[in-house]
Amino acid sequence: MLNTAQPRMSLHVLAKKAVSLTAAAACALILSGCQGIVSSLTGSQVRIIDASPDAPGLDIYQNNAAIAYNLGFGTITSYVPIDPGIYTTSATTAGTKQILTSSKATFTTGSQYTVLIGNLAANLQQLILKDQSQPAPLGQIALRFIDQATRIGALDIYLVPPGKKLTDVTPLTTNINFNTNTGYLYIPTGTYTLVMVPTGTIPASDTIATYTGAQVTYSAGSATTIILIDQQLVTTPGMQVIIAPDYVSPTAAS
Repeated sequence: MLNTAQPRMSLHVLAKKAVSLTAAAACALILSGCQGIVSSLTGSQVRIIDASPDAPGLDIYQNNAAIAYNLGFGTITSYVPIDPGIYTTSATTAGTKQILTSSKATFTTGSQYTVLIGNLAANLQQLILKDQSQPAPLGQIALRFIDQATRIGALDIYLVPPGKKLTDVTPLTTNINFNTNTGYLYIPTGTYTLVMVPTGTIPASDTIATYTGAQVTYSAGSATTIILIDQQLVTTPGMQVIIAPDYVSPTAAS
C-alpha cells in the first residue's frame, strides 16, 4: 500500500528521445497532441505508445516494414494507416534488429489500434488494444484507463467536477493495479480534474493524492485513453499520466 504522504504529481509527459516516423505518421503526441480519428475508416490504423520507464530507444516494425524509429518513454505516435491483415509487431533496440518484444495480431478494416509497449526492460511486453473510433453516446464521453506504472500500488480513480472537492464525489473505479485495463467507461460530458489515491483511502480534507491532474474539458462524444506511467528521476516512486485521444468529434473546438 502506498503511503498517503506521497508527493503530489502534476500532469505532464516525458518524451526525451527524438521520434522519427514514416511519412504517414509525421507527428508524435505530447499530452493530448494529435487528434484521434474523426471520420469513417476505409482501412486500418495503428499507433504505438512507449510506456517502459527503462527500455532503450525503440524501433517498431510491422512484419518487415518500419513504422517508427527511436521511440522514447512516454511517446505516443500518431495513427499510421496500414492495410488490414495479420501483422507481427516487433520492438527492437533503436538502430539494430535486436528484438526485445513482439506480438502477432489481426488488424481489421474500419478499426484503429494501439500497440502499448510497457513493463520494465527485463520483462518488456506488448498489449494490443482496439481503440474506440466512434463517438460516445449522446451527452457522454468515453475514458479508458490503463495502468503501466510499475512502482505504484493499487489506486482508486476520481473525476472531480469544478466547484467540488474530492470528499464530495465517489470513485469512478477502484483497485487499479499494474496491467489493469478498465475498458471504456462512459460518463457525462463535462470538465473534470483527475485525482488518484491509494486504494481504500477514505478522502478527507488533509488527504494528499498520489496524483492530481489539471482541469480538463472533454468534448462531447470524445473517447480518450489515459495511461498511468512511472515518474522518472525521483527518489520516492511516483507516477504521471499520458493522454491519447482515440476519437474526437469533427465539430469539437480545436
